Amino acid sequence: MAKFNKKKDGDLPAVSTASLPDIVFMLLFFFMTVTVMKDSSLMVQNTLPNASEVKKLEKKDRVLYIYVGKPTREYQKVFGTEPKIQLNDKFANVSEVGDFILMERAKKAQELQNVLTTALKVDKNANMGLISDIKLELRKVNALKVNYTTYEGDAFRNLQ
Repeated sequence: MAKFNKKKDGDLPAVSTASLPDIVFMLLFFFMTVTVMKDSSLMVQNTLPNASEVKKLEKKDRVLYIYVGKPTREYQKVFGTEPKIQLNDKFANVSEVGDFILMERAKKAQELQNVLTTALKVDKNANMGLISDIKLELRKVNALKVNYTTYEGDAFRNLQ
């Protein structure tokens, strides 16, 4: 005859680790989908001006960025201290802006090509002549939707 043992009071059952790999893979896929990689590193000093009437851009995938400012310290030895234009990860001349817009526009989906916005991230100490030249190049390639990136705040603080 078989002998039956009584269950001892107070013993907890062992934790099942069968579902642990599923949890790990769910976390892995979650972080893979929500992580956004930085697409370019900033090579110019970019202190944005303040503005009182600002509006946030809704869809970031429809924005092309042009950075303008004085080169950072590591690039000042080669490029000097005059404000430069940065397109993606390289310095450019004003004449290269139109080609950049056309190439970036061609990379986008057909339905997004007509609704692209060009965002100018301009240092508040950059001269307006350079900005006017950039806008003239944008007009030549029919990139008429231009956004100036700023911080929200009192616009009179820019005068200091």
